[in-house]
Amino acid sequence: MRLNEVSFSDAEPVDGYGAGFFRIGGTLRQGAVLTSGFGTSSWGGYDDADSLLALAGDIDVLFIGTGAEIAHIPSDLRTRLEQAGLGVEIMNSPAACRTYNVLLSEGRRIALAALPV
Repeated sequence: MRLNEVSFSDAEPVDGYGAGFFRIGGTLRQGAVLTSGFGTSSWGGYDDADSLLALAGDIDVLFIGTGAEIAHIPSDLRTRLEQAGLGVEIMNSPAACRTYNVLLSEGRRIALAALPV
């Protein structure tokens, strides 16, 4: 079996997650998070559209992790994000973290906004 080292350039991968937290780039973050190649910060959840819209033009796809279970996001939020030119993919937070890491390792222009499990 051949092993390859994964490089994440300037962005930080999601190292782990659990009840109420994420570990991103080795740093423990409590609550919801927003991370991309531009840094990691707390995220205010579905009511915090402005921090997501600020990424328009800088990323191609935004993964939204809905917690332990997959759920619909508010339709007005999805509409605003799509009108700003952001591709939006909704999945549970564990799947969103894994997908984010894979595409991040490929150098893709992506971001992750995730609610804790």
